[in-house]
Amino acid sequence: MANAAGQQAERTSAWRLRGGARVRLFAYLLVAPVVLLILGLVAYPFLFAIWVSFTDMVIGSVGNFVGFKNFAYLAGTATFWSAIWNTVTIVLVSDVLKLLIGLGLALLVHQHLPGRGLFRSFLMLPWAMPAFVAFLTWRVLYQPIGGGINLILTQTGIYPQVIDWLGQRATAMGAVITASVWRGFPFWFVSILAALQSVPKELYEAAVVDGANSWQRFWNVTLPGIMPVIIVTTLLSSIWTANGFEHVWLLTAGGPSDATMVFPVLAYYGMQTQRIGEAAAVSVYMLPVLAILVIFATSLMMRREE
Repeated sequence: MANAAGQQAERTSAWRLRGGARVRLFAYLLVAPVVLLILGLVAYPFLFAIWVSFTDMVIGSVGNFVGFKNFAYLAGTATFWSAIWNTVTIVLVSDVLKLLIGLGLALLVHQHLPGRGLFRSFLMLPWAMPAFVAFLTWRVLYQPIGGGINLILTQTGIYPQVIDWLGQRATAMGAVITASVWRGFPFWFVSILAALQSVPKELYEAAVVDGANSWQRFWNVTLPGIMPVIIVTTLLSSIWTANGFEHVWLLTAGGPSDATMVFPVLAYYGMQTQRIGEAAAVSVYMLPVLAILVIFATSLMMRREE
């Protein structure tokens, strides 16, 4: 009897082990399509681009391994350093302006104002408009002859001389940043507005009881409550702006004299000249900067959670 009971226990244990293996196998089968999709759409192109950056590949040729030759060549050109400076400038300045505009409008619309639903929809129009159409419209507005901005300035007497906004170094960067901010601030607006609506009203009531004024309520209640959303929005907006192509290409194509040259446009010029290895090297150069940005934002989020 004891032996029979032991054999039964062993069979039960083995069945449980086989059952657990079947459950794990079924789980792996469920996850496998997603893993294969990620490997095919993300990992393979990413690793292939890194490999290409170390070759002298051109259109129609697999290329040869050249080590860091492409990176050294780019580092020795003035255009590359202009692209670094311009990319950082556009990201920093445009993100600060988008934050200020988005936060100000979100605080305004968050109040109980008449027609605020219509106003919210109106503010989302720049984001809803296709980027191609938006920046071509801004290009028409910036035209020195017949452009809307110059017509307003000259007809009203504010500035009687025609300005070539996109054709001179003094104004080209400001013109690109202005168009980029107009296109991107609705994303900040809707993100911050959603965060404002999630801040508990009890905190404001407690602050009022403690005698806090409007500024103190904003600094001690509103800002800490929406800070996680601001961090995530800053991260996403910075990545999108750094990788943005349309706002520079459609307005200035990186000119005049590399005054608005950025990494995506520089990589595109490499593709146009069929130097695939150099174009890939430009993209790989951006990886450390974006990685540092992601790590910094993630560390801030984790620190706040702790």
